[in-house]
Amino acid sequence: MNELLPGPDLDDETLIAHYARPAGPSLRVSFVSSADGAMEIDGLSTALSGAEDKRVFGVLRMLADAILVGAGTLRRENYRPIRLSPPRIEWRRAHGLPDVPTLVTVSASLDLDPAMPALADAPVRPIVLTPSRARNAGLERVADVVRFDDHNPVPAVRARGLHHILCEGGPRLFGTLLAADAVDELCLTVAPVLAGAGASRIAAGPVAAARRMRPAHVLRGGEHLMIRYVRGHPDDEPTPTRCG
Repeated sequence: MNELLPGPDLDDETLIAHYARPAGPSLRVSFVSSADGAMEIDGLSTALSGAEDKRVFGVLRMLADAILVGAGTLRRENYRPIRLSPPRIEWRRAHGLPDVPTLVTVSASLDLDPAMPALADAPVRPIVLTPSRARNAGLERVADVVRFDDHNPVPAVRARGLHHILCEGGPRLFGTLLAADAVDELCLTVAPVLAGAGASRIAAGPVAAARRMRPAHVLRGGEHLMIRYVRGHPDDEPTPTRCG
C-alpha cells in the first residue's frame, strides 16, 4: 500500500506526459462521476466537473485524433464546436497533427439536427456513424455520414485514419465499446459529491465480460481525483466463479 497524496504540483508539460499518446492505436474513454458512482446531477455531467478536471479534459482532447460521442450525449450536453487554445493548437502542429481533432458521433437513427452548432459550425467536417439505412439530406450537407454494420464503431473511425480516439460518452456508447472489448483506457475523474440513488452509472447497455484494468496514475486537482486506468495483462483477467 502506498500513500499517493499530497504530491507536487504538475505543470502542463508534465501533465501531457502523464497522458501521452500510446505508440499504437488506442481508445480512451473519459468520464466524471460522483464519489458514489453517479455520472450526472440533474441530467448533466457538468455539475460534477471542476477546474482541474477541465484542464485534464483539454489535454485529452489535444492528444486525440477523434472525439467519439453518442448522439444523445451530443444533444443533452449541448455540445459546442471543438475548439482548442492557441498553445494547444501549436502543440498539435509541432507534433504533425491537424489543428483540432475530428468530431465523430454515433447515431442509431440519424435523428440529428444539422443546424446544431457542434455540427454546423465545426472547424473540421464531422463524421456521423450509423447502422441505419435512412437518409438525412440536411445532415449530409454538414457531415460525412458513414454506415457500419456491426456493434463496434471503432473500425469505421480508424478506417478514416483516426487512430487515437477519445470517447466522451455517453453510457450506452461506453457499454457498447465494453461489450466489443474495444476500450484501452478509462480516464475517470471522481468528484467529491454524493449524488444519492437514482442517477445513472457511466456504462449501460449490453452485458460485457469483466476486464481487469490497472491504475497508471492518480492525480488530485482541488478536491477531484483524476485516475487513469489502462488495460491489464491478459493473464490478469478475472477467473469466473461458480455459484452454488
